[in-house]
Order: sequence, then C-alpha cells, then structure tokens
Amino acid sequence: MVTLVRLLLLPLLLLPALPAAAADTPDCSRPYTLALHDHGLLYSSQTGEGIDKDIADELVRRSGCKFGISLMPRARIWQLIESGALDFSLSGITNEARDRYAAFAWYVSNKYYLLVRKDAGVKSVADFEARRDLKLGVIRAFRYNPGGNRLLDKLDAEQRVSYATDLGPLYEVLLQNRLQAMIIEPFDYPTIEQAAIRAQTTILEFDDPPVPHGLIMSKQALSVEQQQAWRALVDAMRADGTMQRIFEKYFAPDLARAMTQF
Repeated sequence: MVTLVRLLLLPLLLLPALPAAAADTPDCSRPYTLALHDHGLLYSSQTGEGIDKDIADELVRRSGCKFGISLMPRARIWQLIESGALDFSLSGITNEARDRYAAFAWYVSNKYYLLVRKDAGVKSVADFEARRDLKLGVIRAFRYNPGGNRLLDKLDAEQRVSYATDLGPLYEVLLQNRLQAMIIEPFDYPTIEQAAIRAQTTILEFDDPPVPHGLIMSKQALSVEQQQAWRALVDAMRADGTMQRIFEKYFAPDLARAMTQF
C-alpha cells in the first residue's frame, strides 16, 4: 500500500514548480494613474521635486509598470480615488469614510501641530478653541490627527475655518492676521522656518500619537489581490531601507528614522 501511494505521488513530485501567482507582483498589463499634490516637502510644483515624487519614481522602477503622473488638488484626488478614475496617490491618511473606497500601504508616521500667531495670546490648543474670535486655516479635503479633526469640525460648525486648495494662500492670510492658526506637520517645516512666519508664530502640540501615512489605492480600480501586491512592494521599500533614505534627503537622519520606523 505504501509503495502504491509513493507511485501515485511520484508524477506530482516531478512536476516543475508553478510560477508565483500573478497577484504576488503588480500587474503591469495596463498603465496606471497616480496624482501628486503640491504640499511642502511632499511635492513642489516649482521645483518638480519632493518626497512623494521620489516614492513615485521608486514605485515605477520596482514595479516595471507604466504610470501617468499628474498634479491636482487634494480634494480632487480623493474624488477620483473614490470613483476609480484614479489608481493611486501618496502620503494619504485614512478615516471611516475613506476606508470604504480606498486601501493604504503605510510607509511614514508623523505628528500634527497647531501653528498659531503669537499675538493671538493662546498657550494651548484648548485656549485657541475657546476663543471664538480666532480662525483656523486648512486645506480643503485634508484630514489630520484625532485632535486636529475634532478642532476642525467644531470650528467649522462655528464658521471659524478658512479653506484653501494649498498652503501658499493660507500662509499669506496668516501673516495678514485674517486667520490666526494652521494645522501643520513636518512636511511644512521649511516654510514655517522662513523669517516672517517664524517671527510671528509659535507651535502648539496636540495630545495625539503619530498618524500613519501611505500609498493610497482605489478599491474601485484595483482588486484586493493587486492592492496586496502594491502593499508588498511598499513594505519591501521600508524593509530594505529605501524609504528611510528617501526621507533622509529632506529631514535629519534621526527624524527620518523615527518617521519611517514605526
């Protein structure tokens, strides 16, 4: 009986190993679309450089797939990700609504802060929230850490929020004292180090842990298997140190390490 079983199994053992399933690697049978947004160190339309651009270039190189890369406002990006008209974007964070139509591959985690005019005379986020004469500036369709989101939603209900499509106009009206605070993150550090802004502002901390950011994938455009394939590619970039090296181009090594190793 044992001999018979071995004879039956022998042809199977002699079969060549099957190739890895297509879902193990990104499917390059069609070109993909990826959108960048103009935001501090993430991407600058003036220089054509930034963290997101470097990550996009590495995704293209590693996958071997063809990409059409464009620049658009963040609000438009989320709309197209939801509809399936856009495959990817970068440096996105999730919430309950986004989880319904977007998947993520995390590669960086950072904290948010409240940048406040010094002459507003507030010492904490709670102080700012209580002062009904003070206004907050944010980028349309941006979400933040839990504390930042709660502050934004409360002040929006009180008509104390000014919206813009990117950071530039917000800094201008902040310096003009037409709004008194902005929610910022490390990607914004170079701008807030400019003399005029640094002289007139201070930074307050939210009592929240760092928030993961990552590759945004449209669930409408990409199958679950392909989402996992792209997630594995991003994970490999983290594991071999590529992601940390990209961030070290823009941040001090210790900060880059803290942001990418979480």
